[in-house]
Amino acid sequence: MRFAVLGAGGWGTAVARLLANEGHKTSLWARDPERAHQIDATRCNERYLPGVSLPDTLHVTANLHEVLEVEHWVFAVPSFGMAALIHRLQAEGADCRVAVNLAKGIDRDTHYTMSELVEKAFPSAKVYTLSGPSHAEEVGRDMPTAVVLAGHDLEVGRQLQHAISTPRFRVYLSGDLRGVEWCSTIKNIIAVATGVSDGLGYGDNSRGALITRGLAELMRFGDVVGVSNTTLFGLSGLGDLVATCTSEHSRNRGVGVRLGQGEPLEDILTDMTMVAEGVFATGIIHEIAEEREIEMPITHAVYRLLQGNADPLSLVNEIMTRTPKREDT
Repeated sequence: MRFAVLGAGGWGTAVARLLANEGHKTSLWARDPERAHQIDATRCNERYLPGVSLPDTLHVTANLHEVLEVEHWVFAVPSFGMAALIHRLQAEGADCRVAVNLAKGIDRDTHYTMSELVEKAFPSAKVYTLSGPSHAEEVGRDMPTAVVLAGHDLEVGRQLQHAISTPRFRVYLSGDLRGVEWCSTIKNIIAVATGVSDGLGYGDNSRGALITRGLAELMRFGDVVGVSNTTLFGLSGLGDLVATCTSEHSRNRGVGVRLGQGEPLEDILTDMTMVAEGVFATGIIHEIAEEREIEMPITHAVYRLLQGNADPLSLVNEIMTRTPKREDT
């Protein structure tokens, strides 16, 4: 197969490396010509995936025209950059046939998932999302990983599943495309909250409670928007929730840790190389929850913190000291 990975961040680079190593003719497109040149010359994306060597067979370019005729596009830009990239592709007259989204977020202006954005722009495209507990730092070093590929056309999905899978990168298939996208978005918000708890110096008990109640929050949201139980308790749900809330590689947890330690959000975001999707998703999910009357106290607390309307200590105390209730409600 021929793949074009659009976006040369850490995750896009790791996936491009994986595909090229599997023998697929793969191009990695970087928006910045200088970065594309650096990656191509050194065979390493030192800024976003340091210490990981890239195969000589991986084509690196900043020229979008070079990848437009490829059958399979892998969208590897942050969620807030997806609409702009799609508009650029449309302006170039590109025609998407098969798209795989890697972003874990929701569009700010439309509240569309990433697959919905692609489907609206390219109605004839077969669209998928690849998600799950899959930090680029580990995938780039071939550590055992399991992910889920979700889409509506499962026949084409099976072809992609076999093309992407490796002995150390196991791909499961799902038909719950929207459910996988909602789960992969909301777990980032919970990770910010657990990071705040960690930054305050709280321990495993608090983290375990936040992850568990975060899952309950995700289930309530999923019940309203139609997420399957298999997805909720699968790789993009519970699996990614645990990994993102506990890993040293988690950018969302990392933002929370620094907030808990008293750093201003503006300074944290300015200092970050990578994107923490949970920061951008919190306001969107908060709005949707308010509109649909979904009880999401962790999301609400994180939203207030990011808006500067609460301090980290009061956030965690607010969540942990809510009125006692039945666990199954």
